[in-house]
Amino acid sequence: MTDALTNKVADSGIITIDLEVFFPKEPIVLFDLKDYLFMELILKEKEFRLALKNVDIEPYKNKIVATTCTADAIIPMWAYMLVASLLQPVAKEVELGNIEQVKNKLFINNINNLDISEYVDKRVVIKGCGETPIPEEGYLTITKKLRPVAKSIMYGEPCSTVPVYKQEKK
Repeated sequence: MTDALTNKVADSGIITIDLEVFFPKEPIVLFDLKDYLFMELILKEKEFRLALKNVDIEPYKNKIVATTCTADAIIPMWAYMLVASLLQPVAKEVELGNIEQVKNKLFINNINNLDISEYVDKRVVIKGCGETPIPEEGYLTITKKLRPVAKSIMYGEPCSTVPVYKQEKK
């Protein structure tokens, strides 16, 4: 007579969260103000406004747009406002920063928007290894989000974890 194998990890009630799923799935495209500056250095208001009127907005439709200036130029705040005014009606989102900065900003926003109701009084493992490098801020943010409700928070894999937080006995 053989005993059935038991998956203790599956039976433990531990919920694993893979932070990779919080990265935006949509492509992020760059809008670089440098391309609309005189000699890629100086913003001349009249020319800048005219250049924006001639922007083909098709490449930005339903996309996340990272808005930045890669030139070492002084850009007045209203220039970013003009770009937002141009792109907001067609883009999915318009954010300030380069592609990596915007990706990370949306990643953190997605963690902050997580519905934590399913984690109340649960044991949670934040997955530690994966295909995509996770910014440290992601681990900090998910911990702040879950700590008020989770029974425990661990880092790693369900079979090998590092304890991070354990709720005191009530």
